[in-house]
Amino acid sequence: MALNDSLRDAELLIRSRHPLLLVEGDDLRRSRDLIRLVADRMEQPLFRWSRARGLVRVDQEGSVYETRELEKALRHIATSDLSALYLLEGLDAELPGSSLLQSKFMEALDRLESVRGAIFHAGTTPELPGGLRSRATALQLPGPTPEELRDLISHIYRDLSSRKSVEISLSRSEMDQLVNHLTGLTMVEAEKVLTHAILEDGKLHAGDLARVGDAKRRIVEREGLLEYYPVEECFTRVADLAGLKEWLRKRTAIVRDPDGARDFGLTFPRGILLAGVPGCGKSLCARAVATEWRLPLLKLDPASLYNRYIGETESNFRRAMQLAERMAPVVLWVDEIEKAFTSGESEDGGVSTRVLGTFLTWMQERKADIFVIATANDVHRLPAELTRKGRFDELFFVDLPDAESRAEIVRIHLRNRNRDPSEVDAEQVAEKTDGFSGAELEQLVVSALYAAFSDGESIDTLLLLREAAATRPLSVTARERIDRLREWARERTVSAN
Repeated sequence: MALNDSLRDAELLIRSRHPLLLVEGDDLRRSRDLIRLVADRMEQPLFRWSRARGLVRVDQEGSVYETRELEKALRHIATSDLSALYLLEGLDAELPGSSLLQSKFMEALDRLESVRGAIFHAGTTPELPGGLRSRATALQLPGPTPEELRDLISHIYRDLSSRKSVEISLSRSEMDQLVNHLTGLTMVEAEKVLTHAILEDGKLHAGDLARVGDAKRRIVEREGLLEYYPVEECFTRVADLAGLKEWLRKRTAIVRDPDGARDFGLTFPRGILLAGVPGCGKSLCARAVATEWRLPLLKLDPASLYNRYIGETESNFRRAMQLAERMAPVVLWVDEIEKAFTSGESEDGGVSTRVLGTFLTWMQERKADIFVIATANDVHRLPAELTRKGRFDELFFVDLPDAESRAEIVRIHLRNRNRDPSEVDAEQVAEKTDGFSGAELEQLVVSALYAAFSDGESIDTLLLLREAAATRPLSVTARERIDRLREWARERTVSAN
């Protein structure tokens, strides 16, 4: 979504008498630019309030007399006949617990509604009391478009070139890759990353792409809510799962050309739920899908959301989703989703139920191109609301690999460790590892390599078979659990294998 779309939305909301607009997004400079453009477009005066200066008209010097206190600023707005726009900053620190401020705020909103004015708040969404919350409308601030990022690169180059000798030596494809790395960052963040990369050696070249990617990862992960993955896996390294691969293949064209797909009457895929036996490749698939579709991958660990303070968990979730939307199009991987939305437990004070409600609402109403991959091991802990038809595009069940897939998994892990798979009879190993998961087969190869290295030998079929005979897989130690899982999946899911 371009900034012009938000501009039109804001104007339409104000003209239809929405007096309180909350601009959601971390880019405060961009939010201020949007509000200033709205004021110019509507030919309305714009005032900005801060505790330090009070109400200040942005195109004039000086501040309105005695408006440094929010209560007096609101009183001024409530008694003014002027149709104007007001940007109030720092509301999250002012409003909570003050019934007087809330009353004055309502009076100001009543007045602005009658004259088609509005109050804006930008930045972290404040916790509004019920009366104000019902009158507030969220306005999503879009991230910079690829064209804006390209303009930013040119602007930084011109600015630095006026002071010192700098050089940009990127091919067209490398420039596209750089813009992709910057997507999801605010303009301020992108400017800092680019300036640092250029000033380091006076150049912006192919070697800076990895540095920019690392800088982006640090920015995304600084709040500890999402993990940014440098995706390396691809489906050539994922054995079996033919059903899942075919389903994803049919949607690859939609992901790579979403605008053309919309013209054709198709929407961006919503997501899938991968349930199945632990260790059978669900997490690997999440990473591989992002690579196959050439999209960034964000991982949400449910444990990172929970906070001991009331309301913080839900706030953490909203911030994580806002960051994901900024980076769209993107693959969002929710690992072990049952940990976030455990059904039937009351000791958390209802937090998991509220987070589930927030998540379901977001899944239903989100407009950004985000493909959600949720993985689950213990499906019996999943709430029924999450697994009903319509939440995800499809529910897949990932079962234990068959003999052919087990042989291929052994070959993959031998290749990954610089061993020649042709030196091992993978089919014989597969025959003796019935019931092994992909993770258990990987550990089998690792254990055999340890033994071979310790004895000064090379790895061979006999060594792998000896390690297999010493292993009791999960299908044996947790047979009842796996049988229950398969019974649950029989009528509810599609086979991924």
